[in-house]
Amino acid sequence: MLARKHGREGAAPPATALPSAERPSVAADGLHRIVIVGGGAGGLVLATRLGHRLGRRRRARITLIDANLTHVWKPLLHEVAVGTLDSHKDDVIYLGHAKGHGFSFQQGRMDGLDRERKEVRLAPMLDEKGREVIPARTVPYDTLVIAVGGLCNDFGTPGVKEHCMFLDTHQQAEQVQKCLLNACLRAQAQAEPLREGQLHVAIVGAGATGVELAAELHRATRELVAYGLDRIDPERDVKISLIEAGPTVLPALPPRLSEATMRELLRLGIAVHTGEKVVEVTEQGVRCAGGLFVPAEIKVWSAGVKAPDFLKDIAGLETNRLNQLVVDQTLRTTRDPDIYAIGDCAACPQPGSDRPVPPRAQAAYQEAMTLARTLRRRLEGQAPVPFVYKDYGSLVSLSYSSVGNLMGNLLGNVMIEGKIARLTYQSLYKKHQLAVHGFVWVALNTLINFLRRRTEPRLKLH
Repeated sequence: MLARKHGREGAAPPATALPSAERPSVAADGLHRIVIVGGGAGGLVLATRLGHRLGRRRRARITLIDANLTHVWKPLLHEVAVGTLDSHKDDVIYLGHAKGHGFSFQQGRMDGLDRERKEVRLAPMLDEKGREVIPARTVPYDTLVIAVGGLCNDFGTPGVKEHCMFLDTHQQAEQVQKCLLNACLRAQAQAEPLREGQLHVAIVGAGATGVELAAELHRATRELVAYGLDRIDPERDVKISLIEAGPTVLPALPPRLSEATMRELLRLGIAVHTGEKVVEVTEQGVRCAGGLFVPAEIKVWSAGVKAPDFLKDIAGLETNRLNQLVVDQTLRTTRDPDIYAIGDCAACPQPGSDRPVPPRAQAAYQEAMTLARTLRRRLEGQAPVPFVYKDYGSLVSLSYSSVGNLMGNLLGNVMIEGKIARLTYQSLYKKHQLAVHGFVWVALNTLINFLRRRTEPRLKLH
């Protein structure tokens, strides 16, 4: 999530026939079955693209599988978590979107794979009370694309699972929002003084998610006071702490960007603790290896990224220490020519670098666009398109403003801040929506949201 600029498709290489052993198979009805597991930034774009090019033309049967019924762009989850964005206003309803874009959707959570029978195993779907809604089942495929994304890595730290919240899904983000709102309502209503750490928030991990969440929290607490929670003094009662094991915030990004972000965080009054490795999380707060203890009622973990645990050595496929599926330059898994992986769950090599493609939204988008071309060519018996990642820069939202650097433009590597960076940041979401919905939908939706802001609260208050 550190960067979100989107790339463009390049020219297709000369057509080269595939070896007969690698030519795709077809189902009994004569249509090749392409199954995509995961409807995130990469999977949804890929399903939409293939639905337009193959599904509508009856050249293949495209199926998207996701555990949720709706899609929310993951880089915006920090806004959902504090209530400045209502995820239900701009979310994509998979069933409706699939009907209009040439593919089908099935709700399910992948928990296994049978490569010999070429079937994806899905766990039973349960409701809030644990009752079975959809039974366990299998989905056959001819070509499988795994795009299940990544999760926060707690590194086995004691107390994290019991006392921290996460921002991996929009359900988790909504849980954070409800917890924050309830904490403020409780503080407003109680007769006794606030106890130590009662309205304190500790965020572990100063990557893009942690930094953006901290800045958005600063804004949201001040908005809440404007809606009548006048017994809370944001300057005195609310303390936001950002804890990072590395030497600086945004350690994966250029130093100029990290320094500008640090200045803005300090200006907002956010406590930043760098070089502090968390060793334990308790109900009262966060303890670090150097002896620092940060008291906090609300703890959010945003450090590290790994692929879901069920992918580890799944069906004999090659994975790395982060559970990511190892793929070659064409995004195909190293041990099965019919299985591909994109996004945060894939470890794709970069030519000239010993590090794989970074887990960013722009990388998932570029991989989806390249793989869409490869799969269309595969049906025609042509060679795949090699994937080459292009870094178009990084942008970080700091609520009231943004900072970032843009790469690959006419001016080279350009540092931007303030309103220009904020507008550029907002345009990235529009680009994602364009890839999924098209121009007309985006134009109408933008107008509707503009009118909504005139009549609705700036914060989600329920």
